[in-house]
Amino acid sequence: MELPTVTQFTPWLSLGGGILIGLSAVMVMVLFGRIAGIAGISNGVIGAVVPMSGAPGDRGWRVAFVAGLVAAPLALWLISGTPPEQTVSGALPPMALAGLLVGLGTALGSGCTSGHGVCGLARLSPRSLAAVATFMVAAGLTVFVLRHIL
Repeated sequence: MELPTVTQFTPWLSLGGGILIGLSAVMVMVLFGRIAGIAGISNGVIGAVVPMSGAPGDRGWRVAFVAGLVAAPLALWLISGTPPEQTVSGALPPMALAGLLVGLGTALGSGCTSGHGVCGLARLSPRSLAAVATFMVAAGLTVFVLRHIL
């Protein structure tokens, strides 16, 4: 399996991104009274396209949120003239398996890293604390296995 390219350390860009993520989470909570977890937001968008039981009725802001996730790197590309670099492996089968495992974990954990890590921890949710601890341990073990064992 091909390892991804090593990313550069960019503290100022990372800080700016973190501020924007926090700001968007606060805006979603204040404006819509909802948690800005991407899994729940995406589920609402999919529910707008594919009829499913339990799909939320407030689809408009969800579609706008996901559209913003797609539009932001495209806007950066237009402004900078350089496409954003990708630092993930080009090996499709392992990436597809990883995506399926993340989807399964999101379903089992009742949320994703943004919902639990950003919003849940800010609300002092014990369930989110357990989820984030699990995410971090799994991430550490994955990096250790990929870098030192395989």
